[in-house]
Amino acid sequence: MPDFLAVLPAQAAQAVLKTYFRAWKNCWDGRADAPNFKGRLRSVMSVDVPQGRDLNIVRVHRRWGMASIPKVGRVRFRWTKDLPVGRQAGAENRITGARLVKDMLGWHIAFRVQTLEVRPDPHQGPDVGIDVGITVPLALSDGETHEHGEWLSEQEKSKLLRLEQRAAQRKQHRKPGERTSRRLHHTYDQIAGLRAKAKHRALDWQHQTTTVIARTYGTVVVEALTITNMVKSAKGTVEEPGKNVAQKPGLNRSISGEAWGRTVTMLTYKTARHGGTLHQVPAPHTSRRCSACGFTTPGSRESQAVFVCKNPDCGWSGNADHNAARNVLHLYRMGLALIPASAGRALQSLGNGVPTAHPYGVIARW
Repeated sequence: MPDFLAVLPAQAAQAVLKTYFRAWKNCWDGRADAPNFKGRLRSVMSVDVPQGRDLNIVRVHRRWGMASIPKVGRVRFRWTKDLPVGRQAGAENRITGARLVKDMLGWHIAFRVQTLEVRPDPHQGPDVGIDVGITVPLALSDGETHEHGEWLSEQEKSKLLRLEQRAAQRKQHRKPGERTSRRLHHTYDQIAGLRAKAKHRALDWQHQTTTVIARTYGTVVVEALTITNMVKSAKGTVEEPGKNVAQKPGLNRSISGEAWGRTVTMLTYKTARHGGTLHQVPAPHTSRRCSACGFTTPGSRESQAVFVCKNPDCGWSGNADHNAARNVLHLYRMGLALIPASAGRALQSLGNGVPTAHPYGVIARW
């Protein structure tokens, strides 16, 4: 047995095997691709601490806490959310374990919390349809919009561009088969750090926005988008070459950057937690149909933001994103909703006073 495996806690090794088995099960069930090897240097490292009682978590300050990590010792972490420690902990409200994660912004610890939740009362809020986009990330059927700025400042974007150019130059001078230099690895790490910072800011905006929507509306309706098909290449074949090939990669990056699927996932469990529901409706023609008269006429969407109905008997005009959101809500009210989205494993089995485990419910950083 290798020396590093001899000092590894048995529970951590068992957690690795469980994760590996779960990855293959997801592959066999068609939910994911087969697991493969990852790069040693730039992959996100993580290790599981399965026993919550070994953590010995203590809050030492309003913003800081301390936990015991096997083979490491006492570690201080940033206290971002309330944890069931001390008198607050009990059989129905306790920490069952944690996971240590290292990314380009540093080390993080995610605690698994088992808590008692009561099935919420039905949400009495209004219904709302949501249209997702790039220029306007979220447009609601009642006229509200949720927008965000750039995830990186102008100075950070300039630095990212310089680092990418530097990495390309250093990679160009590397001979085939030659190992990557430390300087190039350092440049890659700086690039990954800026991208990780942008991703964390996007996650924060999505969490705040979806929480507001789940608290305000009782029924949320979104489009059932097949995002993997939307971000495919437009090159086509020799017999049938694609159109706007040069512009398509930029559009694909913008779609991936908005992470619409992650927004729907957040809305799914947050609406269920607040007693609401989330439904999906077919996406075709929601942006081309007039929400006032119901007709779909060519050329009604004159620009990204302007919709003018070309029906001679209508002539309604308004914001194109709000028009699409109203059509999304209309499809739901007409009974054309698809199978309701799952409320997630954490909330599917909720009953009146049933303890439920929330995996990695609290995330802190040190």
